[in-house]
Amino acid sequence: MVQPNTDCKRYFPALQSGFVYLDNAAGSQVPRHTIQAISDFLSTGSSNVGQLHPASKRASTVKERARLETAHFLGCDPGEVVFGQSATHLTFGLARAFSRLWGPGDEVVVSGLEHEANASPWRNLEKIGVRVKVWEARWPEGRLWLEDLRPLLSPQTRLVAITAASNLLGTLTDVKGAVEAAKSVGAWTVVDTVAYSPHHLPDVKGWGADFVFFSAYKVFGPHLAFLYVRRELIPELPTDKLWFIPDDSPLKFEPGTAQHELLAGWLGSLEYLREVLGGGIAGREGLERAYAWIEEIEGDLIQDALAGLEALPKVKLYGLPTAEGRTATFCFSVEGYRPREVEARLLEAGIGVSTGHCYATLPAQSLGIFPEASLRASLVHYNTREDLERFLGVLERL
Repeated sequence: MVQPNTDCKRYFPALQSGFVYLDNAAGSQVPRHTIQAISDFLSTGSSNVGQLHPASKRASTVKERARLETAHFLGCDPGEVVFGQSATHLTFGLARAFSRLWGPGDEVVVSGLEHEANASPWRNLEKIGVRVKVWEARWPEGRLWLEDLRPLLSPQTRLVAITAASNLLGTLTDVKGAVEAAKSVGAWTVVDTVAYSPHHLPDVKGWGADFVFFSAYKVFGPHLAFLYVRRELIPELPTDKLWFIPDDSPLKFEPGTAQHELLAGWLGSLEYLREVLGGGIAGREGLERAYAWIEEIEGDLIQDALAGLEALPKVKLYGLPTAEGRTATFCFSVEGYRPREVEARLLEAGIGVSTGHCYATLPAQSLGIFPEASLRASLVHYNTREDLERFLGVLERL
Protein backbone atom coordinates (compact mmCIF):
# COMPACT_ATOMS: atom_id res chain seq x y z
CA MET A 1 0.00 0.00 0.00
CA VAL A 2 1.27 3.47 -0.87
CA GLN A 3 1.84 6.11 1.78
CA PRO A 4 0.68 9.74 1.60
CA ASN A 5 2.68 11.89 -0.82
CA THR A 6 3.78 8.81 -2.77
CA ASP A 7 3.57 9.51 -6.50
CA CYS A 8 0.43 7.77 -7.76
CA LYS A 9 1.08 8.94 -11.32
CA ARG A 10 2.64 5.64 -12.32
CA TYR A 11 -0.83 4.07 -12.36
CA PHE A 12 -2.14 6.62 -14.89
CA PRO A 13 -0.92 6.20 -18.50
CA ALA A 14 -2.06 9.69 -19.53
CA LEU A 15 0.23 11.23 -16.92
CA GLN A 16 3.39 9.59 -18.23
CA SER A 17 3.90 12.27 -20.89
CA GLY A 18 4.88 14.83 -18.27
CA PHE A 19 1.91 17.10 -19.03
CA VAL A 20 0.45 18.45 -15.79
CA TYR A 21 -3.33 18.16 -15.57
CA LEU A 22 -4.67 20.84 -13.25
CA ASP A 23 -8.14 20.81 -14.78
CA ASN A 24 -9.29 17.69 -12.92
CA ALA A 25 -12.60 19.27 -11.93
CA ALA A 26 -13.44 19.11 -15.64
CA GLY A 27 -12.63 15.39 -15.70
CA SER A 28 -9.92 13.28 -14.10
CA GLN A 29 -7.53 10.86 -15.76
CA VAL A 30 -8.07 7.10 -15.51
CA PRO A 31 -5.75 4.41 -14.12
CA ARG A 32 -4.63 1.29 -15.94
CA HIS A 33 -7.19 -0.70 -13.96
CA THR A 34 -9.97 1.17 -15.75
CA ILE A 35 -8.48 0.90 -19.22
CA GLN A 36 -7.76 -2.81 -18.79
CA ALA A 37 -11.26 -3.53 -17.50
CA ILE A 38 -12.86 -1.89 -20.55
CA SER A 39 -10.50 -3.70 -22.91
CA ASP A 40 -11.10 -7.06 -21.24
CA PHE A 41 -14.86 -6.67 -21.41
CA LEU A 42 -14.91 -5.72 -25.10
CA SER A 43 -12.34 -8.39 -26.00
CA THR A 44 -14.41 -11.27 -24.68
CA GLY A 45 -17.60 -10.73 -26.66
CA SER A 46 -20.36 -8.14 -26.51
CA SER A 47 -24.02 -8.79 -25.79
CA ASN A 48 -27.02 -7.57 -23.88
CA VAL A 49 -28.07 -8.99 -20.53
CA GLY A 50 -30.46 -11.81 -19.69
CA GLN A 51 -29.41 -14.62 -22.03
CA LEU A 52 -27.57 -17.90 -21.39
CA HIS A 53 -24.51 -17.52 -23.60
CA PRO A 54 -21.19 -16.38 -22.08
CA ALA A 55 -21.11 -12.79 -23.38
CA SER A 56 -24.60 -12.12 -22.03
CA LYS A 57 -23.71 -13.62 -18.67
CA ARG A 58 -20.65 -11.38 -18.48
CA ALA A 59 -22.75 -8.30 -19.24
CA SER A 60 -25.29 -9.33 -16.61
CA THR A 61 -22.55 -9.87 -14.04
CA VAL A 62 -20.92 -6.51 -14.78
CA LYS A 63 -24.22 -4.68 -14.47
CA GLU A 64 -25.07 -6.37 -11.19
CA ARG A 65 -21.60 -5.80 -9.75
CA ALA A 66 -21.57 -2.16 -10.84
CA ARG A 67 -24.82 -1.52 -8.99
CA LEU A 68 -23.50 -3.24 -5.86
CA GLU A 69 -20.11 -1.52 -5.90
CA THR A 70 -21.64 1.90 -6.58
CA ALA A 71 -23.92 1.30 -3.60
CA HIS A 72 -20.77 0.72 -1.53
CA PHE A 73 -19.36 3.97 -2.90
CA LEU A 74 -22.47 5.98 -2.03
CA GLY A 75 -23.29 4.22 1.20
CA CYS A 76 -26.71 2.90 0.17
CA ASP A 77 -28.48 -0.25 -1.06
CA PRO A 78 -28.01 -1.55 -4.65
CA GLY A 79 -31.73 -1.13 -5.33
CA GLU A 80 -31.33 2.63 -4.81
CA VAL A 81 -28.66 3.11 -7.52
CA VAL A 82 -29.54 4.46 -10.98
CA PHE A 83 -27.17 4.43 -13.97
CA GLY A 84 -27.01 7.40 -16.36
CA GLN A 85 -24.93 8.86 -19.16
CA SER A 86 -24.22 12.13 -17.31
CA ALA A 87 -25.18 13.99 -14.16
CA THR A 88 -27.06 16.59 -16.17
CA HIS A 89 -29.01 13.90 -18.02
CA LEU A 90 -30.02 12.34 -14.71
CA THR A 91 -31.16 15.60 -13.12
CA PHE A 92 -33.23 16.61 -16.12
CA GLY A 93 -34.87 13.19 -15.86
CA LEU A 94 -35.72 13.91 -12.24
CA ALA A 95 -37.10 17.30 -13.22
CA ARG A 96 -39.47 15.64 -15.69
CA ALA A 97 -40.73 13.43 -12.88
CA PHE A 98 -41.14 16.38 -10.53
CA SER A 99 -43.01 18.35 -13.19
CA ARG A 100 -45.77 15.73 -13.02
CA LEU A 101 -46.07 16.13 -9.26
CA TRP A 102 -45.78 19.87 -8.70
CA GLY A 103 -47.23 23.10 -10.04
CA PRO A 104 -48.32 26.62 -9.00
CA GLY A 105 -47.86 27.19 -5.28
CA ASP A 106 -44.95 24.79 -4.97
CA GLU A 107 -41.44 26.06 -4.26
CA VAL A 108 -37.86 24.95 -4.87
CA VAL A 109 -34.71 26.33 -3.22
CA VAL A 110 -31.43 26.26 -5.15
CA SER A 111 -28.12 27.21 -3.56
CA GLY A 112 -26.08 30.05 -5.01
CA LEU A 113 -23.03 27.81 -5.53
CA GLU A 114 -24.59 25.29 -7.91
CA HIS A 115 -23.26 23.85 -11.13
CA GLU A 116 -26.02 24.18 -13.71
CA ALA A 117 -26.66 20.42 -13.57
CA ASN A 118 -28.26 21.12 -10.19
CA ALA A 119 -29.87 24.42 -11.10
CA SER A 120 -31.21 24.58 -14.67
CA PRO A 121 -33.43 21.47 -14.31
CA TRP A 122 -35.19 23.00 -11.30
CA ARG A 123 -35.41 26.48 -12.83
CA ASN A 124 -37.15 24.86 -15.78
CA LEU A 125 -39.99 24.01 -13.37
CA GLU A 126 -40.86 27.73 -13.37
CA LYS A 127 -42.57 27.01 -16.70
CA ILE A 128 -45.27 25.05 -14.82
CA GLY A 129 -45.63 27.66 -12.08
CA VAL A 130 -43.11 26.42 -9.51
CA ARG A 131 -41.39 29.26 -7.66
CA VAL A 132 -37.59 29.00 -7.44
CA LYS A 133 -35.70 30.72 -4.62
CA VAL A 134 -31.92 31.10 -4.33
CA TRP A 135 -30.08 30.34 -1.12
CA GLU A 136 -27.43 32.99 -1.59
CA ALA A 137 -23.85 32.46 -0.50
CA ARG A 138 -22.05 35.08 1.56
CA TRP A 139 -19.23 36.79 -0.29
CA PRO A 140 -16.32 37.20 -0.74
CA GLU A 141 -15.67 33.77 0.77
CA GLY A 142 -18.59 32.13 -0.99
CA ARG A 143 -19.95 30.20 1.98
CA LEU A 144 -23.48 28.92 2.47
CA TRP A 145 -24.87 29.54 5.95
CA LEU A 146 -27.80 27.52 7.32
CA GLU A 147 -29.29 30.60 8.99
CA ASP A 148 -29.75 32.05 5.49
CA LEU A 149 -31.51 28.89 4.27
CA ARG A 150 -34.11 28.54 7.00
CA PRO A 151 -36.08 31.75 6.19
CA LEU A 152 -36.46 30.53 2.59
CA LEU A 153 -38.21 27.33 3.66
CA SER A 154 -41.96 27.00 4.04
CA PRO A 155 -44.68 24.33 3.94
CA GLN A 156 -44.72 24.93 0.17
CA THR A 157 -41.04 23.97 -0.25
CA ARG A 158 -40.82 20.74 -2.22
CA LEU A 159 -37.11 20.53 -2.96
CA VAL A 160 -33.78 21.95 -1.77
CA ALA A 161 -30.90 21.58 -4.26
CA ILE A 162 -27.41 21.78 -2.79
CA THR A 163 -23.88 21.08 -3.90
CA ALA A 164 -21.62 19.21 -1.50
CA ALA A 165 -18.64 21.10 -2.95
CA SER A 166 -18.51 24.01 -5.37
CA ASN A 167 -16.98 22.98 -8.69
CA LEU A 168 -15.77 26.56 -9.22
CA LEU A 169 -14.51 27.60 -5.78
CA GLY A 170 -13.95 24.33 -3.95
CA THR A 171 -16.15 25.43 -1.03
CA LEU A 172 -17.69 22.61 1.02
CA THR A 173 -21.31 22.70 2.18
CA ASP A 174 -22.84 21.48 5.44
CA VAL A 175 -24.91 18.89 3.62
CA LYS A 176 -26.31 17.17 6.69
CA GLY A 177 -27.39 20.47 8.21
CA ALA A 178 -29.09 21.56 4.99
CA VAL A 179 -30.87 18.20 4.69
CA GLU A 180 -32.14 18.48 8.26
CA ALA A 181 -33.43 21.99 7.58
CA ALA A 182 -35.24 20.81 4.44
CA LYS A 183 -36.78 17.87 6.31
CA SER A 184 -38.17 20.24 8.94
CA VAL A 185 -40.67 21.47 6.33
CA GLY A 186 -41.12 18.12 4.59
CA ALA A 187 -38.99 18.98 1.54
CA TRP A 188 -36.83 16.59 -0.48
CA THR A 189 -33.14 17.23 -1.06
CA VAL A 190 -31.03 16.61 -4.13
CA VAL A 191 -27.28 16.74 -3.52
CA ASP A 192 -24.66 17.27 -6.22
CA THR A 193 -21.47 15.40 -5.27
CA VAL A 194 -19.76 15.65 -8.66
CA ALA A 195 -17.08 18.06 -7.35
CA TYR A 196 -17.06 16.42 -3.92
CA SER A 197 -16.58 12.73 -4.72
CA PRO A 198 -13.03 12.93 -6.14
CA HIS A 199 -11.92 14.30 -2.75
CA HIS A 200 -14.31 12.82 -0.17
CA LEU A 201 -16.42 9.67 -0.07
CA PRO A 202 -20.17 10.42 -0.21
CA ASP A 203 -22.37 9.18 2.64
CA VAL A 204 -25.96 9.42 1.45
CA LYS A 205 -27.50 7.60 4.42
CA GLY A 206 -25.43 9.59 6.90
CA TRP A 207 -26.62 12.80 5.26
CA GLY A 208 -30.24 11.63 5.12
CA ALA A 209 -30.56 12.94 1.54
CA ASP A 210 -33.27 11.85 -0.88
CA PHE A 211 -31.37 12.16 -4.17
CA VAL A 212 -27.59 12.25 -4.66
CA PHE A 213 -25.66 12.16 -7.92
CA PHE A 214 -22.04 12.03 -9.09
CA SER A 215 -20.05 11.55 -12.30
CA ALA A 216 -17.66 8.60 -12.59
CA TYR A 217 -15.39 10.51 -14.97
CA LYS A 218 -14.59 12.96 -12.17
CA VAL A 219 -13.63 10.00 -9.96
CA PHE A 220 -10.93 8.45 -12.16
CA GLY A 221 -13.48 6.57 -14.25
CA PRO A 222 -15.19 6.57 -17.65
CA HIS A 223 -17.97 8.88 -18.81
CA LEU A 224 -20.86 7.64 -16.72
CA ALA A 225 -22.99 9.08 -13.92
CA PHE A 226 -24.94 7.60 -11.04
CA LEU A 227 -27.96 8.70 -9.03
CA TYR A 228 -29.07 7.61 -5.59
CA VAL A 229 -32.83 7.63 -5.07
CA ARG A 230 -34.13 6.86 -1.59
CA ARG A 231 -35.96 3.54 -1.90
CA GLU A 232 -39.27 4.82 -0.51
CA LEU A 233 -39.45 7.48 -3.22
CA ILE A 234 -38.89 5.25 -6.25
CA PRO A 235 -42.55 4.15 -6.63
CA GLU A 236 -43.76 7.75 -6.18
CA LEU A 237 -41.85 9.19 -9.14
CA PRO A 238 -43.61 9.09 -12.51
CA THR A 239 -41.20 8.28 -15.34
CA ASP A 240 -41.26 7.44 -19.03
CA LYS A 241 -40.55 3.71 -18.90
CA LEU A 242 -41.26 0.44 -20.61
CA TRP A 243 -44.63 -0.80 -19.38
CA PHE A 244 -43.32 -4.07 -17.91
CA ILE A 245 -40.65 -2.45 -15.71
CA PRO A 246 -41.85 -2.45 -12.07
CA ASP A 247 -42.66 0.92 -10.54
CA ASP A 248 -40.45 0.17 -7.54
CA SER A 249 -37.31 -0.66 -9.56
CA PRO A 250 -34.40 1.68 -10.36
CA LEU A 251 -34.63 0.29 -13.90
CA LYS A 252 -37.59 2.63 -14.46
CA PHE A 253 -35.03 5.48 -14.68
CA GLU A 254 -32.74 3.61 -17.12
CA PRO A 255 -34.39 3.38 -20.55
CA GLY A 256 -32.46 1.37 -23.11
CA THR A 257 -29.31 -0.71 -22.90
CA ALA A 258 -26.68 0.13 -20.32
CA GLN A 259 -23.12 1.02 -21.35
CA HIS A 260 -21.72 -2.27 -20.10
CA GLU A 261 -18.11 -1.65 -21.11
CA LEU A 262 -18.10 1.65 -19.20
CA LEU A 263 -19.62 -0.02 -16.17
CA ALA A 264 -16.76 -2.51 -16.37
CA GLY A 265 -14.35 0.42 -16.50
CA TRP A 266 -15.95 1.98 -13.42
CA LEU A 267 -15.41 -1.28 -11.58
CA GLY A 268 -11.76 -0.98 -12.58
CA SER A 269 -11.60 2.53 -11.11
CA LEU A 270 -12.98 1.28 -7.82
CA GLU A 271 -10.47 -1.56 -7.91
CA TYR A 272 -7.68 1.02 -8.25
CA LEU A 273 -8.92 2.93 -5.22
CA ARG A 274 -9.16 -0.20 -3.10
CA GLU A 275 -5.95 -1.88 -4.24
CA VAL A 276 -3.62 1.10 -4.40
CA LEU A 277 -4.99 3.31 -1.65
CA GLY A 278 -7.34 1.05 0.28
CA GLY A 279 -5.02 -1.77 1.29
CA GLY A 280 -6.86 -4.32 -0.85
CA ILE A 281 -9.88 -4.25 1.46
CA ALA A 282 -13.23 -5.02 -0.17
CA GLY A 283 -16.50 -3.14 0.10
CA ARG A 284 -17.11 0.27 1.61
CA GLU A 285 -14.32 -0.20 4.15
CA GLY A 286 -11.66 -0.29 1.44
CA LEU A 287 -13.03 2.89 -0.09
CA GLU A 288 -13.11 4.63 3.28
CA ARG A 289 -9.47 3.74 3.78
CA ALA A 290 -8.60 4.97 0.28
CA TYR A 291 -10.31 8.29 0.85
CA ALA A 292 -8.56 8.75 4.18
CA TRP A 293 -5.28 8.72 2.21
CA ILE A 294 -6.72 10.97 -0.48
CA GLU A 295 -7.75 13.54 2.12
CA GLU A 296 -4.30 13.46 3.72
CA ILE A 297 -2.46 13.77 0.39
CA GLU A 298 -4.69 16.61 -0.80
CA GLY A 299 -4.57 18.37 2.55
CA ASP A 300 -0.88 19.07 2.03
CA LEU A 301 -1.49 20.22 -1.55
CA ILE A 302 -4.21 22.63 -0.45
CA GLN A 303 -1.96 24.23 2.17
CA ASP A 304 0.91 24.62 -0.29
CA ALA A 305 -1.31 25.98 -3.06
CA LEU A 306 -2.92 28.59 -0.84
CA ALA A 307 0.46 29.72 0.50
CA GLY A 308 1.88 29.92 -3.02
CA LEU A 309 -1.05 31.85 -4.47
CA GLU A 310 -1.14 34.28 -1.55
CA ALA A 311 2.54 35.09 -2.11
CA LEU A 312 1.85 36.27 -5.68
CA PRO A 313 0.76 39.94 -5.64
CA LYS A 314 -0.87 39.82 -9.08
CA VAL A 315 -3.06 36.81 -8.24
CA LYS A 316 -6.56 37.29 -6.83
CA LEU A 317 -8.07 34.16 -5.28
CA TYR A 318 -11.86 33.87 -5.15
CA GLY A 319 -13.52 31.98 -2.32
CA LEU A 320 -12.09 30.65 0.92
CA PRO A 321 -8.49 31.74 1.68
CA THR A 322 -8.05 28.88 4.19
CA ALA A 323 -7.66 25.11 3.84
CA GLU A 324 -10.53 24.35 6.18
CA GLY A 325 -13.86 23.92 4.42
CA ARG A 326 -12.57 23.56 0.87
CA THR A 327 -11.28 21.11 -1.72
CA ALA A 328 -8.13 21.49 -3.84
CA THR A 329 -9.99 23.59 -6.42
CA PHE A 330 -8.89 27.21 -6.82
CA CYS A 331 -10.61 29.98 -8.78
CA PHE A 332 -8.42 32.99 -9.47
CA SER A 333 -7.51 35.82 -11.81
CA VAL A 334 -4.20 37.53 -12.62
CA GLU A 335 -4.00 41.32 -12.69
CA GLY A 336 -3.19 42.68 -16.14
CA TYR A 337 -3.95 39.43 -17.99
CA ARG A 338 -7.03 37.97 -19.57
CA PRO A 339 -7.76 34.40 -18.41
CA ARG A 340 -7.05 32.93 -21.85
CA GLU A 341 -3.66 34.65 -21.90
CA VAL A 342 -2.72 33.03 -18.60
CA GLU A 343 -4.07 29.70 -19.78
CA ALA A 344 -1.89 29.95 -22.91
CA ARG A 345 1.23 30.72 -20.83
CA LEU A 346 0.54 27.71 -18.63
CA LEU A 347 -0.05 25.54 -21.68
CA GLU A 348 3.36 26.55 -23.05
CA ALA A 349 4.82 25.14 -19.83
CA GLY A 350 2.90 21.88 -20.22
CA ILE A 351 0.15 22.67 -17.72
CA GLY A 352 -3.59 22.48 -18.32
CA VAL A 353 -6.16 24.54 -16.41
CA SER A 354 -9.73 25.70 -17.05
CA THR A 355 -11.10 29.16 -17.85
CA GLY A 356 -14.57 30.63 -17.82
CA HIS A 357 -17.56 30.01 -15.57
CA CYS A 358 -17.17 26.20 -15.64
CA TYR A 359 -20.98 25.85 -15.77
CA ALA A 360 -21.20 27.45 -12.31
CA THR A 361 -23.05 30.50 -13.56
CA LEU A 362 -24.66 31.47 -10.24
CA PRO A 363 -21.43 31.97 -8.24
CA ALA A 364 -19.63 33.40 -11.28
CA GLN A 365 -22.33 36.05 -11.65
CA SER A 366 -22.27 36.83 -7.92
CA LEU A 367 -18.50 37.37 -8.12
CA GLY A 368 -18.76 39.51 -11.25
CA ILE A 369 -16.53 37.13 -13.22
CA PHE A 370 -19.19 35.79 -15.60
CA PRO A 371 -18.61 34.57 -18.24
CA GLU A 372 -14.84 34.54 -18.91
CA ALA A 373 -12.98 36.50 -16.23
CA SER A 374 -11.41 33.74 -14.16
CA LEU A 375 -9.25 30.63 -14.21
CA ARG A 376 -9.61 27.40 -12.28
CA ALA A 377 -6.84 25.09 -11.15
CA SER A 378 -8.10 21.82 -9.67
CA LEU A 379 -5.85 19.19 -8.10
CA VAL A 380 -6.49 15.61 -7.07
CA HIS A 381 -4.45 13.00 -5.23
CA TYR A 382 -2.22 12.07 -8.18
CA ASN A 383 -0.95 15.63 -8.48
CA THR A 384 2.37 16.34 -6.77
CA ARG A 385 4.27 19.20 -5.19
CA GLU A 386 6.35 19.34 -8.37
CA ASP A 387 3.17 19.91 -10.39
CA LEU A 388 2.19 22.71 -8.06
CA GLU A 389 5.63 24.32 -8.15
CA ARG A 390 5.61 24.34 -11.98
CA PHE A 391 2.20 25.99 -11.93
CA LEU A 392 3.14 28.64 -9.37
CA GLY A 393 6.41 29.29 -11.17
CA VAL A 394 4.59 30.27 -14.37
CA LEU A 395 2.30 32.64 -12.45
CA GLU A 396 5.28 34.17 -10.67
CA ARG A 397 6.96 35.00 -13.99
CA LEU A 398 3.92 36.83 -15.37
